[in-house]
Parts: sequence; structure tokens; C-alpha cells
Amino acid sequence: MAKMHIKLTVNGRAVERLAEPRMLLIHLLREELSLTGPHIGCDTSHCGACTVDLNGKSVKSCTVFAAQANGATILTIEGMAAADGTLHPLQEAFREHHGLQCGFCTPGMITRAYRLLQENPNPSEAEIRTGISGNLCRCTGYQNIVKAIRAAAERMSSSKEAAE
Repeated sequence: MAKMHIKLTVNGRAVERLAEPRMLLIHLLREELSLTGPHIGCDTSHCGACTVDLNGKSVKSCTVFAAQANGATILTIEGMAAADGTLHPLQEAFREHHGLQCGFCTPGMITRAYRLLQENPNPSEAEIRTGISGNLCRCTGYQNIVKAIRAAAERMSSSKEAAE
């Protein structure tokens, strides 16, 4: 099968690869770019473990062909921390509020929460629960995940206000 030339910006870095037309974005990220934060969980798009931010939208990378992402800007969990290693407020809040247990869903959950907070910087608990409803967690019961997202929203809001 002929391979396609694909250009992407992933976590702020320009990337070029050859990929078969049927290669899924999750496989390009994990196998070709060694970005193993997005997980392969269910292969059916139900769990959200593979969630990435693609051109400003949360997508389940197991449902997107790599070729469809040609020219796209992608953010994965690996690109969320600052260059000096300082955690993103969402990552820090998940750590502080124990928004994880086994950690398998965490990268997709945080990446989805990132987009949610971009779309709605001050979501209610109900809006958070609706916003992350496409990402499944089999361990936590969601209480601490919701607390972590709420805490990150407050932290991000107060840091924006302080900057202004």
C-alpha cells in the first residue's frame, strides 16, 4: 500500500512522517512519534483514553486516520507541561486532588478537560460531568476528577485575573 506524506505540528513541534492511508492517528502518535500518553483503551471510541486536542477540538485519536490530521495542530498530554517541567494547572490539580487511581484514563481525561476549560473557563459541576462524559474512568467514581477540574478552573481563572 502506498504511503502518504503527512505534516503535523505535535506539541509545538513540526513533524513529518510517511503513513499508510489506513493508519490511525493514535498509532502514528504512539508508534511513530513515541508519544505514549494517549492510550489505546477500547478500540471502539467509547473510553476516551486516546483523547487528544486536534485543531482546537477534543478528538478520540482512535477514530481519526493519520492522513485526516495532515496539516493539523495536535496537543497531547506530553505537551501540556511547560518547557521547564512545570505542570499545567490541570495536571497539578489532578495530582493535588487525587483525580486518578490507576492512571490509565488520566491523559485523555486531562486533555479533554483542557479543551473543556478553553470552551468554558468556569464550568459548574454538572457542566464538568457533561463535558467529560465521553471519557470513562473505571476506578475513581469521578468525584475527585470533577474536584480537580474545578480547582484547575479556579486556579487558571485567578492567574488570568492576576495577569490582567
